[in-house]
Amino acid sequence: MSSQEAPTPVKGVPKKPEQAEEAPEVVKFSPEEEAELLSESNAHKSEANNLFTSARYDAALTKYDEAVAMCPNHLDYEIAVLKSNIAACNLKLEEWKGAIKSATDALDRLTKVEEALVAEEEEAAEKKREEEEVEEEIISEGAANAAPAPPPEEDRRAEEARRRRGDDVLRIRAKALMRRARARSEQGGWANLTGAEEDYKALSKMSNLSPADAKVVRAQLKVLPARAKAAQDKEMGEMLGKLKDLGNGILKPFGLSTDNFEMTKDEKTGGYSMNFKPG
Repeated sequence: MSSQEAPTPVKGVPKKPEQAEEAPEVVKFSPEEEAELLSESNAHKSEANNLFTSARYDAALTKYDEAVAMCPNHLDYEIAVLKSNIAACNLKLEEWKGAIKSATDALDRLTKVEEALVAEEEEAAEKKREEEEVEEEIISEGAANAAPAPPPEEDRRAEEARRRRGDDVLRIRAKALMRRARARSEQGGWANLTGAEEDYKALSKMSNLSPADAKVVRAQLKVLPARAKAAQDKEMGEMLGKLKDLGNGILKPFGLSTDNFEMTKDEKTGGYSMNFKPG
């Protein structure tokens, strides 16, 4: 092997630091390129919206996927909207797992937007404090020719833009939560039903739900605890059955079985204790 050839990786041997895979590079676009990509993404989105309205959910799903592919990846809000719409398609197609994933992706993106908004608000507040300190210093020194303070209209416009974006985020968050909650409820199973209950609890605290959605939330919060408990008991029973079969296989050579061991549930803690019973 020549000195220029890379050694063949050995299976099971950890990579050295220099062999570690690098994080994917963030692709940056010029303002013109970004605007063009976003325009193409919005065109796919508009077509997908029309297909969804026409109940052509498979075709709409494809177009929403194309819209995501064209949208610059750092535009978290735009991608969150698309992912939430994909979840809506999944629900119509009764693809519960896909709906859960897409809605979760949307919610994760919205969290990033909210974090960015908080950072912007903190930066604006810090800027305002600094300007007020400068103004106080100027007044105390009696400087008549001091530079004028920045026009407050710009700050008001920025604050209004943040408020509108915050309202938009809450609106899409409510939709994504409703879609994920329903998908989790339909998919069933202890984990999903517990997750659906958590989603509906989060929705119950939101003030921007429609009356119809609020009614669904209240109804689901009444029935989900019992459904989740039933699913938990079923899954625990199945798990204990598998453990019993495994135990019997291990104990058989010794002339024993799991029947020689009594499992007693502690109703207070939900745990189990084991007692040996001679055959």
